[in-house]
Amino acid sequence: MKRKTWVLAGAGVLAALTATGVVIATPGAKHTTLAAAQPPGNTATVERRELSAMVSVNGTLTYQAGPGGSPFSTINQASGTYTELPAAGQVISQGQVLYRVNDSPVVLLYGSTPAYRTLSAGATGADVAELNADLVALGYATSAQLSPTPAYFGSATSTALQKLQGALDEAQNGTLTLGQAVFEPTALRVTTLSAQLGGSAQTGQSVTQATSTTRQVQVALDASQQTDVAVGDKVTITLPNNQTTPGVISSVGTVATCPSSSGPGGPSSNSAAPGTDTCSSASSGSSSTPTITVGVTPSDPAATGTWDQAPVQVGITTASVPSALVVPVTALLAQPGDGYVVEVVAAGETNHLVAVSLGLFDDADGLVQVTGSGLAAGQQVVVPAT
Repeated sequence: MKRKTWVLAGAGVLAALTATGVVIATPGAKHTTLAAAQPPGNTATVERRELSAMVSVNGTLTYQAGPGGSPFSTINQASGTYTELPAAGQVISQGQVLYRVNDSPVVLLYGSTPAYRTLSAGATGADVAELNADLVALGYATSAQLSPTPAYFGSATSTALQKLQGALDEAQNGTLTLGQAVFEPTALRVTTLSAQLGGSAQTGQSVTQATSTTRQVQVALDASQQTDVAVGDKVTITLPNNQTTPGVISSVGTVATCPSSSGPGGPSSNSAAPGTDTCSSASSGSSSTPTITVGVTPSDPAATGTWDQAPVQVGITTASVPSALVVPVTALLAQPGDGYVVEVVAAGETNHLVAVSLGLFDDADGLVQVTGSGLAAGQQVVVPAT
């Protein structure tokens, strides 16, 4: 259980209790009778339940980019004039036209190996395997007719490719000429255009910058908290409209970085001060804390709407106990010297104090895990009057 860091999250509450709580008790006593009348208060029930600890951090709701967070860059391999370009925000999927050169379509196909040659009968390689898989996925051949696994361009590939070319109103020659297709790992959501309509299409030129269509929340987490989160941890995302939706941590960065700053000389990157856990800025002389990037995948992407670069709050579940004895944090009373007690209400008898050991804090619900001799679920404990 990753308890140490997040138990400290309740330190402010405990400090307040220590400052205001007046308890007549002997240190180490398990049961102590109240020696004086206490101020009237409300009561709360001691419960046994699942308890989770959460920490709330700022995040940015956006679309997942390529490896390393860089955008997907579409590289043109055709020559001529750009006669059609996509619009910013447009989504291009497998088999759809991405742009046109000399009115000829350049189609988006899925694959991690970029287009670098003309593909025709007899060709082999990873790019051929990508083409075969695309043709099957698009329905121009069945897996029985054209296995997407073999990296071989045979007659079945040529026949299926002719069907794709026919759907694009292109010459059905069964050859994929370099420049007729762009291979990217996923569907693209265009963010910026590098080319201009009517401009000259140059080989090797970037046409668009894009993200994937996968929704993601990015969190700049204090690097010192890296070991307190892990891939698979559950989170709660609070959207700009104050609605909440669940998510899961999908990546935890391993490289701590310092925020960039912009001064009279332009943007610059801060660096961590040698031998410290702070960042120093040469331009402003200020310091900050290095962070790591944590990626969060929403469990229900549709619930996140279409916001991009939108600020959100992320509640990360850092630890949980399936069956914990819990009381409200406000039920804790600080003992002189050290430790905490709760005031147990005894029907028809004098209330008494029970010494407790503290476990996990749930700051969101104001609860704390406790253990103490004689303390059980169903008992009533005193909490401050409201």
